[in-house]
Amino acid sequence: MGDYHFVYKDVEGASTQWDDIQRKLGNLPPKPPAFKPAPFTPSEDQNSNSKSKDKDWIDDKTQDELDDLEDDPDLNDDRFLQEYRMKRLAEMKEVAKVVRFGSVIPISGSDFVREVSQAPEDIWVVVLLYKDGYSGCQILLQCLEELATKYPATKFVKIISTDCIPNYPDCNLPTVLVYNNSALKSNYVGLHSFGRRCTPEGVALTLCQSDPVLNDGCSRQGQSREAVLDGVRKRFLEKVVAAHEDDDGSSSD
Repeated sequence: MGDYHFVYKDVEGASTQWDDIQRKLGNLPPKPPAFKPAPFTPSEDQNSNSKSKDKDWIDDKTQDELDDLEDDPDLNDDRFLQEYRMKRLAEMKEVAKVVRFGSVIPISGSDFVREVSQAPEDIWVVVLLYKDGYSGCQILLQCLEELATKYPATKFVKIISTDCIPNYPDCNLPTVLVYNNSALKSNYVGLHSFGRRCTPEGVALTLCQSDPVLNDGCSRQGQSREAVLDGVRKRFLEKVVAAHEDDDGSSSD
């Protein structure tokens, strides 16, 4: 009776011990590697533009887009939401750090040193010397009040001229003093210092001719004078365009 060699295969197709011996002797080809499926990779979300919802993805969003994301029902990724919350919290903390004024603050002579000379070194202070009953003072005050709302990180104060400087001549009113880091940086005597027509934009451009006086509280700290002037000009152009659009709308009616 001849020799019979039975070769058994298990359910997975692996070779028997006999096959292993034959392979060691070189009588059978090497055993093929075991099949391993490729690791699972989730498909890209078509709405994500091939970018994961991480901090970089958040940084690319505008403020309006970030506000819209708060109501997006598709954003159920806890990790993303945590990143988003952290970013918003950091932004809120940065805003809170910025000293905000937002109006022209009335001061007396006894307040001057504390409110002006001793102001923090990173704060620009614009001081209006005025007296009631002078039309030029009222015109300039209205301009400064508008600038104070647009540039709330710059401190604007007003003081009766003779409370600040005894016997200060009324013919010099209105007068504007600009302080920074306890030092007087510039002064403007008379309404004519701000051009033939005193406007908020003209006053802003004049104040920033020598130094970056105006700070809106949102721009990068320590901006150059040129950067601040560019911002002032941009605001002026936006105002002009808006005025023309309003005129076109009213004429069409």
